[in-house]
Amino acid sequence: MANDIVSVVASVEYRLAPEHRLPAAYEDAVEALHWIKTNYQSDDWLKNHVDFSSVFLMGSSAGGNIAYNTGLRVEDGDSGISKMIKGLILVQPFFSGIHRTDSELRLVSDSHLSLCNNDMLWELSLPVGANRDHEYCNPTVGDNILRLENIRRLGWSVLVTDCDGDPLVDRSIGLVRFMEKKGVRVMGHFTKGDYHGVQDSEPLKAKELFVVIKKFISSLPNQAIE
Repeated sequence: MANDIVSVVASVEYRLAPEHRLPAAYEDAVEALHWIKTNYQSDDWLKNHVDFSSVFLMGSSAGGNIAYNTGLRVEDGDSGISKMIKGLILVQPFFSGIHRTDSELRLVSDSHLSLCNNDMLWELSLPVGANRDHEYCNPTVGDNILRLENIRRLGWSVLVTDCDGDPLVDRSIGLVRFMEKKGVRVMGHFTKGDYHGVQDSEPLKAKELFVVIKKFISSLPNQAIE
């Protein structure tokens, strides 16, 4: 991915549920950003090869949820990290809600992400007693709506990708529309014939995704990639 997108990629480890329920993963991701912001000047390689004024938070599936919620949390602070970030790249982001979408019902027994497995993952990940309309799970509710205004104000750009074979695709489409209504600069890219996690199983699909990501980044002001 780093070679195809011509970027330096940092992969962040985070605590896992159910031993560590949300927001533990978000906190770990924010801590990693703080570490980079604090220490990169003391690392000659990072200082000489990385443009820290052009950072994108990216994740697929659960990682897409973490990238999104991390972006919202970063903006809450005064560390200056938000000014480093240019946008979010959300690949088949893992969101849900109490109300079932058409794609969830259509693909209720999907072999890659069945509805019962989806619900179980959220039951194990959300704070004890929370339901799927918690703001960690449903981006259209709670304080995240107000935080989204900060993303618009900062001028971040967001890429959301998904496919018609993913039970979560209607939520991804809904997220794009929700962001558009809030004035966030957002681009949706939706394919046909694929499934949840396809880029992890099929290298050619991963290559196609990298082309989309590179095009998205290059389309932004002062972000041309050679």
